[in-house]
Amino acid sequence: MPQDVDMADEDAVREERLMYGEDVEELDSKYPNRPHNRHKTLPFHSLFTELFNPMLESSKKNRPAAARRKQGPHGHSNLSPHEARRNIIERFIANWRKKVGNDFYPAMRLIIPEKDRDRAMYGLKEKAIAKLLIRVTKINKDSDDAKSMVNWKLPGQLRQASLTTAGDFAGRCYEVLSKRPLKTEVGDMSIAEVNQMLDQLSQTGSEEQQYGIFRRFYRRMNPEELTWLIRIILRQMKIGATEKTFLDIWHPDAEALFNISSNLRRVCWELYDRKVRLEGEETGITLMQCFQPQLAAFQNKIGTIDKMVAKLQSPDDDSFWIEEKLDGERMQLHMIEDPSAPGGKLFGFWSRKAKDYAYLYGKHLEGAEAGALTRFIADAFHPNVHNIILDGEMITWDMDVDRIVGFGTLKTAAISEKENVTGTNTGQRPLFRVFDCLYLNDKVLTPFTLRDRRNALQTAVKGVHRRLEIHPYIEAHAHTEVEPELRKVVADASEGLVLKNPRSSYRLNERNEDWAKVKPEYMSEFGESLDCVVIGGYFGSGHRGGAHSSFLCGLLVNKNAKEDDPEYEKCYSFFKVGGGFSREDYAAIRGRTQGKWKDWDTKRPPAIIELGGHTENRQYERPDQWIRPSDSVVLECKAASVEASDKFRMSITLRFPRFKQLRTDKRWSDALSISEFMELKDTAEREHTEKEKEFKVEQRRKKARTSRKKPLVVVGLDAKFGTPYAGPQGSLFEGLSFYIMTEQVQPNRMTKAELESLVKSHGGKVVQRGSADENLIIVADKCLVKVSSLEKRGTQNIVRPIWIQDCIRQSEADASPVPFILPFEANRHMFYLLEADQEKYENNVDEYGDSYARDIEDVAELRTLFKHIEVARVVEKQKFDRDEFLKQLEDHGSSVFELKNCMFSNMRVYFAPGDDLDQDWVVKSRIGQNYIRFAGGIVAAKEKGATHVVVPQGEASKAKHEEVQVGGLARTVGLGWIERCWQEGTRVDEERFQWG
Repeated sequence: MPQDVDMADEDAVREERLMYGEDVEELDSKYPNRPHNRHKTLPFHSLFTELFNPMLESSKKNRPAAARRKQGPHGHSNLSPHEARRNIIERFIANWRKKVGNDFYPAMRLIIPEKDRDRAMYGLKEKAIAKLLIRVTKINKDSDDAKSMVNWKLPGQLRQASLTTAGDFAGRCYEVLSKRPLKTEVGDMSIAEVNQMLDQLSQTGSEEQQYGIFRRFYRRMNPEELTWLIRIILRQMKIGATEKTFLDIWHPDAEALFNISSNLRRVCWELYDRKVRLEGEETGITLMQCFQPQLAAFQNKIGTIDKMVAKLQSPDDDSFWIEEKLDGERMQLHMIEDPSAPGGKLFGFWSRKAKDYAYLYGKHLEGAEAGALTRFIADAFHPNVHNIILDGEMITWDMDVDRIVGFGTLKTAAISEKENVTGTNTGQRPLFRVFDCLYLNDKVLTPFTLRDRRNALQTAVKGVHRRLEIHPYIEAHAHTEVEPELRKVVADASEGLVLKNPRSSYRLNERNEDWAKVKPEYMSEFGESLDCVVIGGYFGSGHRGGAHSSFLCGLLVNKNAKEDDPEYEKCYSFFKVGGGFSREDYAAIRGRTQGKWKDWDTKRPPAIIELGGHTENRQYERPDQWIRPSDSVVLECKAASVEASDKFRMSITLRFPRFKQLRTDKRWSDALSISEFMELKDTAEREHTEKEKEFKVEQRRKKARTSRKKPLVVVGLDAKFGTPYAGPQGSLFEGLSFYIMTEQVQPNRMTKAELESLVKSHGGKVVQRGSADENLIIVADKCLVKVSSLEKRGTQNIVRPIWIQDCIRQSEADASPVPFILPFEANRHMFYLLEADQEKYENNVDEYGDSYARDIEDVAELRTLFKHIEVARVVEKQKFDRDEFLKQLEDHGSSVFELKNCMFSNMRVYFAPGDDLDQDWVVKSRIGQNYIRFAGGIVAAKEKGATHVVVPQGEASKAKHEEVQVGGLARTVGLGWIERCWQEGTRVDEERFQWG
């Protein structure tokens, strides 16, 4: 038992029993080296007085520069918000270690409650909590205060409700609780006591028991404590830092362990000593331990489809894979042979959020714990498979129509199928579609390529029809093959597509460009632009609280009806739209409809608006407020397609609707009617038929490619798959040999195998032992025994892995036909440097540390560089005044910490030349170019390849430039579009800013 147990006081021992139950001895056997606290845990209020509130204060935007420079109570002067938050977290953890001990788990599960998998969900949403608080505080349920909590999304029209807390449930509760506190000072509850009561709350579903627990909280906490407690229960902290920040500060390997285990308890108990590092197999996924899966990047973060595909291809292999994106629940399946288990196999199922679903889908093949899936998949695996981990999607399959149905039916179908002992082939059932194999017969496959993992999957899994199946894919070679596939899946009411790089390894808990989602909403010229009248509004939450954030649009029943006709102004609900609006759009809609909205009365709904479910006296998609069409506005929206839905009166709705512009030129009577829309729908279906023909032509052009890699045999199975390396991509390192001794630690983690693959893919040779070869480069980033031994010899330099990445990055940036190897930089690139080479490598950078050969990598490196620079002033020489620099940025409306540096990241913008005498255009276009560069875009020198062309304003300019040759999906816009995007902090629709 660890030594710190002997020093623990009675309060600490009592609290440990309180939090972990009487079976602490069982925990000691499972975690023999777990830490024990020496003293009682900190008071609950210390979480927000010492951590949450200071972090929120450091995150506040638009604070004056002088306020940020001023030394605060927590000592974080002259720091960026990110650095200040890290300091606050580090200080809190250090204080915990000093005053309590090394068991930080009780605090961690309250700080990032959304990642706590040990505590069950509470089954409480905002309205349920509001009703409990109304009972606890004994206020009249018809009072303004009670209504303000129950209707927390509504704006401040109620007498007691503040506009600032609309959409913020916890803030609204604070307003009510602060009027009637039982305690005015902070309470005396410890973090351990709060955890113990939250465990009780998670284990009860009785409203009376929930009421009793909330009453105890109310008696022992002041309003601010209760507010933070509510945020913890709702798992909506919003304190300005993600779990990655907390995990990284806790331990360098904490995120890696959480990624492979999804277990905060393990992270806190196994990695409480920062000097103890994970090595080798400890960093890989393991059987029956839920890991954090790889995720697909969003297309709007990457760019157009041709750019996405280019990132998936390599010079020697242009193939990429297209998979259908399934509308289900991401699931991982673990299976191990267990002679003691019924049927001889033990199963585990976990969702993306690490929820254990073995109770539903099954732990065994037979017996009481055979679930909705396992009882039917005894023959799904090759006989030589002893253990396996599969990644896939659990979907609902309707056997009667033989197709996938919506995700919302999955749980019901699984419960029904769990009782289906006869295996009847009718109705709906869960179907596990597998698209990856990550572990096979005691071997971790994540470092291997997707193509290799798929080969292993094909050999290991036989599948069972409509129970467990391998998800199909299409191998493609050109971006033109994507759109026909997308049109096909949209026609089948599918989610979209996922494009994958078959040469990529599996990255836990990452969204990288090796997997990319393509959804119809991102496609150009797909779907109709529809002008529909607004008939309802929904209040938002968060920063959109207190105002309408989305709108219900309808179709007119009869455009020609007169005022005395019952069908005059009558509309059928059609779709709900909330995406694509800027602040100006919301303000324009609000200005045109102010004072014309009416609250929706469920007992007396308006006769002129019919919602879905009207025949069953239901009101699907009921808005918070409604408006007469004659008082309303017309919105132009775009959509991917039309799909069936009983949630709207039309029985159909738009798939992925998005706001395009406010049609101020149209009256309500000019909006679409039912008959007009049906005509548009017929036209779209005819176009789809033509696209189907194009799709079949594209299919015939596909090429079959085979792998040239030497296969690797998995012990106990005839499956074969190659190494992660997929052939050279370039000749940058040709003629050089690399002895890679360790993984890369900074600035990002890369395994030894990944580094070797990276070197080989750029023409380098990898060796496994050192030599006196002058072309040998020894690489290390950790001080292991073999590295220290080499240092003691003092015969060879040792290079950090970041040099490899810098060479590749610079080569790609220069786009030179002749490969250029970067010279070594003493501080950045050298892990160990011989004294004889010291001066030579130091001369590769200037006096401030700026490389003569390498571009600056990012803002962080630029910030580090600024720290070394001394600026000579005209009047007096003194050090660079960082505060004055920040103030200048603030005066110009931006901050180095708040640059919108991703907004234009996927754009190449060409600025058309104006009249030589038009100095106003020259100045404005330069400012526009700076906006583009600051926000991550590229200012193109030529029209060809540009995504956007910016032209001067006016009819003369239009006549001159409307023949500009732009290809693909390029748009012609005015400078006004760039300026508006910068003001809004988001891209607004381009079509409103053409030629001006």
